[in-house]
Amino acid sequence: MKMRLVGFLAFALLSISILSYGVNGSVFADSHNIAPVTVTSDVNIIANGGNVKISGNIKNYDASSITAGAVTYVIITPDEKGRVGIGQLLPKSDGSFEFSFVAGGPLWKTNGDYIVEVKYGADKNTTIINYVGGEPVVSTPPPPPPVDTTPPPPPPVDTTPPPPPPVDTMPPPVDPKCGKGTVLENGICVLEKPPVVDDKPGCLIATATYGTELAPQVQLLREIRDNTLFSTSSGTTFMSGFNTIYYSFAPTVSDWERENPMFKEMVKTAITPMLSTLSIMSLANEGSEAEVLGLGISVITLNLGMYIAAPALVGFKVSKYLKSRK
Repeated sequence: MKMRLVGFLAFALLSISILSYGVNGSVFADSHNIAPVTVTSDVNIIANGGNVKISGNIKNYDASSITAGAVTYVIITPDEKGRVGIGQLLPKSDGSFEFSFVAGGPLWKTNGDYIVEVKYGADKNTTIINYVGGEPVVSTPPPPPPVDTTPPPPPPVDTTPPPPPPVDTMPPPVDPKCGKGTVLENGICVLEKPPVVDDKPGCLIATATYGTELAPQVQLLREIRDNTLFSTSSGTTFMSGFNTIYYSFAPTVSDWERENPMFKEMVKTAITPMLSTLSIMSLANEGSEAEVLGLGISVITLNLGMYIAAPALVGFKVSKYLKSRK
């Protein structure tokens, strides 16, 4: 009886071990098959002007890690030769992310499968949306209807003479004369409004550095300028003053880059840290004065530290070291 009880207990322990191994193996297999970066779209087919929402998740994301960075995405044309959109965003603390865009515009020229490629570090994944609102399909027009060659009957002739025009006995109104700096509007003199300048020239130095306006770095600068800075009055005022200074030397620098490849590489090395800090501006909500102003001051301060304070500190330390050796 005792041997039979011992055998029953051994059989029960063996069964529990086998079942727990199978469960652990299936759980491990399920977690192992998850891709490093997952990405999905809320729609598979989209028409012109429709909104597309992309969501995804980063496996084993650690926001406190020094390697944690931003998620970048690129929207690629069906022939895989062009780019119609580019962006960058920070994932949430749990590794999830979400962004949206409008399908349509001058770059969405043809129908077909557009590829949304999402990258995080060395890992990437893609999803496909079928765009059906691009270039219309040309079909054979229907034959024209037969032309009726019968001439229409002549219209009846009205022999009644027209009434004489009314005589206006009121003197014509006299417009007031407006002084300098004012214009006549609705019969009164108002202050003359300054002309509205809608000038969004190209990023000359970045375009010459990266070879094309479709480069991701150039597209990032355009997105920050058009969608973030120009959406607020403070950003518009800053860009007005910045353009005055920037375009006084940018054409000359871009010409030097095209003529001298070594100078071009030097410029690329110099502006790469600045482009990295400018991605912070994409965190500001469109039209928010406080966020654009706060993040803008942070970016300016960071660049002053990298390009002025840090070199000055290094120079001071080197000078102090050389003096101490004498």
